[in-house]
Amino acid sequence: MTSSEETPSFRLAYVPGVTPGKWVRIWNERLPDVPLTLVGVSAAEAPDALRGRDADAGLVRLPIDRTALSAIPLYTETTVVVVPKDHIMATVDEVFAADLADDIVLHPLDDTLDWEQRPGRPAVERPATTADAVELVAAGVGLLVVPQSLARLHHRKDLTYRPVSDAPESRVALSWLEDETTDLVEEFIGIVRGRTVNSTRGRPKPPAQPKGKRTESDGARRKPAAGRATGRSGGKPTGKAGGKSAGKGTRSGSGAPKPAKRGKPRRRP
Repeated sequence: MTSSEETPSFRLAYVPGVTPGKWVRIWNERLPDVPLTLVGVSAAEAPDALRGRDADAGLVRLPIDRTALSAIPLYTETTVVVVPKDHIMATVDEVFAADLADDIVLHPLDDTLDWEQRPGRPAVERPATTADAVELVAAGVGLLVVPQSLARLHHRKDLTYRPVSDAPESRVALSWLEDETTDLVEEFIGIVRGRTVNSTRGRPKPPAQPKGKRTESDGARRKPAAGRATGRSGGKPTGKAGGKSAGKGTRSGSGAPKPAKRGKPRRRP
């Protein structure tokens, strides 16, 4: 029985709001014999999960503690403010951070936006999670500024969101232990970067065959041509000389030679 250590597998951590479904589908198409397991982690837990080898790679939000970790930025998200549907900001297409100055803006403990100066007025206490902050927005306690994917993840019918034009954006990256860039990690890097299945980047190339060198199989394919020429000369007369010698001294329509006349010549009277 094969042990679990010998069976190839891949564990992918991902933080809330990130949707790895497309990449997982491509992985399953290209590597059907290597199961991919998704590991959900919070944004704060993601770096430690990778360093603790709870996952082979992870989709994280930058910035993170990069100690012993490599990271490739993948895309950037728009930042939005989540407000009740009857709030005045729900009537405009976009807002600026200065427009939030008079509102309480909630700052959950799992927030990853890299603010130089946070907008609005702080709440008395920080919510533990973004999900808790969304509940407080629905209760009319304050507003919440988050990456757009998190606003969609925690969508409620009584809430809406609007882009904040000058807010810092959230960057999503693929991260892994820098000392463990395995073949499977390289495969997943290729998938998220859009490499095709025929891409040879990161894979050894087969040795090229020297040009002009005839292989044994090529020689074998050329032999029948010489054989056919030999068969024609052995089984059938070839050339004009052969045709004349065969027809000389024979009767038309007969293969027997014409008999020679014998006896003395007649005398003329």
